[in-house]
Amino acid sequence: MNDKMFLRLIGQNEKTQLQTIIACNQYTKKFGLSLTEQDVLVLMNDRKSSLKEQERIEFGEGILPKLIFAFCDSPYIYQENYVDVIGRLQDIFYYYKNESMDELSDDELLDYMKELFDGKCEGSLDYLEETCLEHISREIRAGRQGFTGGDTDEF
Repeated sequence: MNDKMFLRLIGQNEKTQLQTIIACNQYTKKFGLSLTEQDVLVLMNDRKSSLKEQERIEFGEGILPKLIFAFCDSPYIYQENYVDVIGRLQDIFYYYKNESMDELSDDELLDYMKELFDGKCEGSLDYLEETCLEHISREIRAGRQGFTGGDTDEF
């Protein structure tokens, strides 16, 4: 099935999401990044899988546009890895929304992810997921304060 046939089969909400994400290209092109419709369809499918796996529901446009805007200026993301990195960041985001017991707002979690990814993690998704965000989530679950506000130097 080609993209045009698929677009006829998806609902209006998905078409709106696709258009919203494609519109992000106007901003991200200045960083040398853009998504094709096929790329967006892959990311939207990944979103559905992540939400199902994490047993989450989401209303509205989802986290993809915010992820794109937050990470498009990263020195560790370039056109060749853009879709894969954004897809993985989306998975990590939903996983750590659960692991942090939703104590962090979407924007707070995105800020931590971006700060860590570009800083301490030096673009390593594995280090971001398995070490840095795991530490933050453990501290939140233990009831320790200090993570709402951007202090990521504790580990």
